[in-house]
Amino acid sequence: MAVQYDFHASVGYWMTLATQTLHRSLNERLAPLGLTYRQMQLIGWLVHDRELTQAELARRMLVEPPTLVRILDRMEEVGWIARTECQQDHRRKLIRLTAEAEVVWEQITVVLQAVRTEAVQGLSVEEVDQLKRLLSKVSENLNSAELVREIS
Repeated sequence: MAVQYDFHASVGYWMTLATQTLHRSLNERLAPLGLTYRQMQLIGWLVHDRELTQAELARRMLVEPPTLVRILDRMEEVGWIARTECQQDHRRKLIRLTAEAEVVWEQITVVLQAVRTEAVQGLSVEEVDQLKRLLSKVSENLNSAELVREIS
């Protein structure tokens, strides 16, 4: 039995479609640099937070820990990240970027700027600001709903 659902009326449908298109565009532009979207994402989180545990990176990147380990192994081989033991809990591994990753991050930011410019082509500054506000509100709504479910 097929349940009727109007995908085109779904905010989630359009957000997912836009996200997948963004990821595909980034992957295509990062490939000549020898990078993947996931590697870029990992570097971005480490630029943002300086140091994270493997578990926190996996959670933020929405990947399973074994998948993250394979990504980390490849990035460690090329010298972009370093893993160290957490002083408080020796079972936990902390991930940091190396100096070699700084050059890679500069290349990534060029790609990110180009994709951002392409993504908002034809939108006014006001429309881009409104889009950011609306997406922020959707995120807040969903985070609030998740918090309520956790408390219940």
